[in-house]
Amino acid sequence: MTAPTPMDPVAQPVRLLIVDDDPLVRAGLALMLGGADDIDIVGEAADGSEVADLVDRLRPDVVLMDIRMPTMDGLTATEALRTRPDAPEVIVLTTFHADEQVLRAIRAGAAGFVLKDTSPARIVDSVRRVAAGDPVLSPAVTRRLMARAAGTGPGGGRDGRVDRADRARRRIATLADREREVAIAVGRGRSNAEIAAALYLSVATVKTQVSRILARFDFNNRVQIALLVYDAGLLDDDGAGPAA
Repeated sequence: MTAPTPMDPVAQPVRLLIVDDDPLVRAGLALMLGGADDIDIVGEAADGSEVADLVDRLRPDVVLMDIRMPTMDGLTATEALRTRPDAPEVIVLTTFHADEQVLRAIRAGAAGFVLKDTSPARIVDSVRRVAAGDPVLSPAVTRRLMARAAGTGPGGGRDGRVDRADRARRRIATLADREREVAIAVGRGRSNAEIAAALYLSVATVKTQVSRILARFDFNNRVQIALLVYDAGLLDDDGAGPAA
């Protein structure tokens, strides 16, 4: 006898934990996000040091994490959180000029970032997208991060960039042709549905390919794939297409 099919988790409200040391910001985010029928705010925290305990008790799907907090900052909290089994996804809250902090958060496994002056509708959409498995990539900030990661931004150097490019190309070379195509599409910031349409695949197949790439390189999220593709020189300066 076939076992009953469990309820689709996607149909359930996204369980969200808000972390910010400013009570007014927390209240504003709670008001904004709490109005969405498919988002359930399960808790709030005023510091990164509170996150681990709240995650254990509340089991959020997504954590909206401020970077700057007094006792434990959001970067340290994200790094600790993403090493845990079944860790929730993390979206970091940042300002436009926080390139180094955002890059560190992404390297640690954050699923993306939103700017503090982002419109309410886009913040709600960001939570939904991350819960659905898509990264949150602001194109303008992503270009800055890609340049920083590739060593072309302030503080970068040619030798470091060449080393990263060589390592990235060697890793990309281990992928099958279809996996490489999917990785490049991820680097362009495309969603699973957009990749599926462009490559004439099913969404389920795209998800499988992305999961294989993540597992092969021991990555936590798609943004790290995008950074690898950029390092390998497979995107142009806008991160929007193949390099010449």
